[in-house]
Amino acid sequence: MKKFIISIDQGTTSSRAILFDLKGKPVFSSQKEFTQYFPNSGWVEHNPEEIWSTTKKVLQDVIKKAKRINGKVLTIGITNQRETTVLWDKKTGRPVYNAIVWQDRRQEVYCEKLRKQNKETLIFNRTGLLIDSYFSGMKIKWILDNVPKAKALMNKKQLLFGTIDSFLIWRFTKGKVHATDATNASRTMIYNISSNKWDDKILSLLKIKKHILPEVKDCADDYGSTHSSI
Repeated sequence: MKKFIISIDQGTTSSRAILFDLKGKPVFSSQKEFTQYFPNSGWVEHNPEEIWSTTKKVLQDVIKKAKRINGKVLTIGITNQRETTVLWDKKTGRPVYNAIVWQDRRQEVYCEKLRKQNKETLIFNRTGLLIDSYFSGMKIKWILDNVPKAKALMNKKQLLFGTIDSFLIWRFTKGKVHATDATNASRTMIYNISSNKWDDKILSLLKIKKHILPEVKDCADDYGSTHSSI
C-alpha cells in the first residue's frame, strides 16, 4: 500500500490540500476559493463557516484520491493565514462573529491607547512585536468589546479563541483538541516568547481571560485524530 502525507494550506483567499508521497513529491491537490468581506473601510472579514466548508471539501478530495490509488494517509499538517482571529461558542461550535483577517485595521484605537500608556517596551520585550492592529490580541479585544455575546460567553467559560489552525483542529477533532503551535501563538501579541506561555500581564491589559486560549504545542506534536465523519 502506498503511503501519503496531506498538507492543508488555509490561505487568505482560498483553502488548498495537497497529497504528497513520502519523498515529498506532490501527487494531487485540490483548491477552493472563498468570499472576502469588507463591511467598512479598513475592515476585512471571512466567514469561518466558509473557511471550514472549503477546507473540509479539499481535504475530502485528496483523501478520496489517495483511496483510489490504494493509498494510506499517515498524517495531516496545517499551514495557515496567521493572525486571523476566530472566537466561537465552546458548546455549539458556532462562531460568535466573522473571522477578523490579518489585514484588518479597525483595532487601531486600542493600539493608540496602549501607546499613550507607554506600553510599547513592555509588549516588545515580552512578545517581540510592536503594538499593531495586525496581531490577534487586538482583534480579540475588539470582538469582546463590540459583540456582547462574546463577553458573556467568556464570563461563562464558554468561549474559545483560535487562529485558523486552532479553529480547524477543533472542528476536525469534533471539539476534542483546542491547540495551536508557537509560530501562530507568537503572532497574537499576547504570547511571551521568553517563557513560551500566554502572558498574564498583557492579557490583563487587554481584559482577555486565559481560559479562552488554546494550548500551545510544538509544531510537530500530536494534535489528535481527525474524526471519522470528516
